[in-house]
Amino acid sequence: MGAYVEANGTTIWTESRGEGPGVLLIAGLSDPAEAWQAQLDGLSDRHRVIAFDNRGSGRTPLPDGPMSVAMMADDAAELLRAFQIDRAHVVGFSGGSAIAQELALRHPEAVRSLVLMSTWARADAYFTSMTRFWRWLVTQAPDERAMLEAFFLWIYTPRAHADGTVERFIQETLAFPYPQSAEAFQRQLEAFMPHDTLDRLPGITAPALVLAGERDIAAPPRFGRTVADAIPGARFEILAEEAHQPFQESPDVFNARVGDFWREVEDGILPN
Repeated sequence: MGAYVEANGTTIWTESRGEGPGVLLIAGLSDPAEAWQAQLDGLSDRHRVIAFDNRGSGRTPLPDGPMSVAMMADDAAELLRAFQIDRAHVVGFSGGSAIAQELALRHPEAVRSLVLMSTWARADAYFTSMTRFWRWLVTQAPDERAMLEAFFLWIYTPRAHADGTVERFIQETLAFPYPQSAEAFQRQLEAFMPHDTLDRLPGITAPALVLAGERDIAAPPRFGRTVADAIPGARFEILAEEAHQPFQESPDVFNARVGDFWREVEDGILPN
């Protein structure tokens, strides 16, 4: 069920499914809550699963002033309070994983466990050049379809391009009634680009699972390994033959792995 929620000085669109222990799904660059549809449907049998539009995505407005990862982490904490969830399993993807890291550092009491997908702690030269290219791509591509066709080369596997999955995602994006503006895309990207938590990650106390796609060229596995090595007790796993966004390409695999991790936390196998 979708609803607007007032949190941290803005109006945020949310989607909620199921009952049980709370789960907060934090999307990455440009993605609205609908990007998590397979998790809203597939993980809500035992959990209360919440997804939302970050500032500048979907139905949540772009702020007039500066936007930062810390601000969006505070948004997430306020959302949990608005839903009366004291502690949540938090899943962050790509830019959303940067937000999830900051949430765990700024509001540790709100995070029961942490799953970081396609994550990084500090940009390298390749990552910086890639994101600079994305920044001008959104305004210089001849049309929205051409922009998506180029951008999705970093996001999905060759098999998804070959079997029609990417074409389906493009059509769904073009038909979405709340398109993201080029300005919002750029300002979100500008918030994510300077993300650097490497020296602070040892302060995360929640049990953490770091997942990386074997074929991810946007946030390659070496980035995830660095994050996992810095978080005390974190697990690191590589998803074979997956790229940047496996929770959409292979939702059954992703949901099963995340669900197993949550059960370990809830059953006390992992401290929480």
